[in-house]
Amino acid sequence: MYMKKYPRPTLLLPFLLYGLAATAQAQPDAPSLTVPLGGNAYVTGKTGDGGEQVSVFFRAGQAGDVCLALRYSATEAASVSATCAGATWQVTLSSGANVVTPLGCVTLADSGYVRVDLQGIAVAELAERHAPASPAKKNGADSLSLIATGSALAGKPTCVSDFSFYWGRRGPSVHLNFPLPKNETVEWFYSEVTVPLGQDPTGSYYMANGFGEGYFGIQVNSATERRVLFSVWSPFKTDNPNEIPDSHKIKLLAKGENVHAGSFGDEGSGGQSYLIYPWKTGNTYKFLTRVRPDGKGATEYTAYLYTPDEQRWLLIASFLRPLTDTYYQRAHSFLENFSPRNGYLSRRANYANQWARTVDGRWLYVGYIAKFTADGTARKGARMDYKGGVQNGAFFLQNGGFFSDYTPIGTELHNRENKPPAPPKINLDELTKLSETLNGNH
Repeated sequence: MYMKKYPRPTLLLPFLLYGLAATAQAQPDAPSLTVPLGGNAYVTGKTGDGGEQVSVFFRAGQAGDVCLALRYSATEAASVSATCAGATWQVTLSSGANVVTPLGCVTLADSGYVRVDLQGIAVAELAERHAPASPAKKNGADSLSLIATGSALAGKPTCVSDFSFYWGRRGPSVHLNFPLPKNETVEWFYSEVTVPLGQDPTGSYYMANGFGEGYFGIQVNSATERRVLFSVWSPFKTDNPNEIPDSHKIKLLAKGENVHAGSFGDEGSGGQSYLIYPWKTGNTYKFLTRVRPDGKGATEYTAYLYTPDEQRWLLIASFLRPLTDTYYQRAHSFLENFSPRNGYLSRRANYANQWARTVDGRWLYVGYIAKFTADGTARKGARMDYKGGVQNGAFFLQNGGFFSDYTPIGTELHNRENKPPAPPKINLDELTKLSETLNGNH
């Protein structure tokens, strides 16, 4: 998705490093890492001559020396420029198939991510032509590689290699899991999300109220469009919504003004609703979700958003999930990037004021503790730029950007900096009437 077409290049390439230049040469038995461009290179900027810059990323396992070589194929000789940490190299690449050309050696002061900026013939196209545009497309042959060798590659170096290039380029998704009170039946979940200024690149989804069967949050869909998104998975397991039998389909009960509703696929399938809404960084948005069984073997899911601009609750949608009999389960929030070409950009959000409301009408504060987890991209070590923590009385999540420090998966985060806030003051009867009034507004 989101892939721009470029003229087919006459040259295929990648590049290198980080730190101060070194004169050491790689030893034949030194540890090494092969960094394929298809999973580790991004178009990150413009060049002075109107071309585009490509950046390649890998993670060094420790401090030490690293020598780099480029494996590529070219139909004719060409000059390529590589820049890192203020140093620039001009390299002439000879023509040939699967040519390995030494680039140079550097010394790294610590472990962590290494960035190399490339400029040359058609470097922008190569970063995308070798990258799968969807989960269904498998990794292709990628002879276009940076080869790093040296003591810095001992320990646990990493890049996206034998892992899916598509998911690797998107980067890791990170989660906060909130334990609901034991021996309580929860019907409503409330939380707040604030996206700081500059932490909103296209492709970001800030999911506030997650539950066992779906999710609800805000996202950045383009430079000019933002959405509020609420989805419920079908009990029928498939990535193709057209395969769902009628008895397993999500039914739309009601939707708010200007809300679009339909189905979704690729990452499971089910019912989806969204409101195109120009939410702003720096503002705090309130999310409220209700989950309750209908007494007939199905369960209703309803989502509301409170906006500081309008100072009122907006109904997003209400769905009916068949073959389901449950109240609110598995309360969680997450942060993800859904644009593979923007996986090199960092995003962050603050998650605060988590409350659960029981069926007998009691608000219970659940924002003291959250367990930090991450998806398979992080668990398998394909990407390690993920973080979660507590700051200024709120949890935060961060991913992307190839930062070097990370939070161990499974960390229990404690948010006891402040006394618990007052319970939400919401006229739930009024909101319920709103959704009932709009029932059938499809």
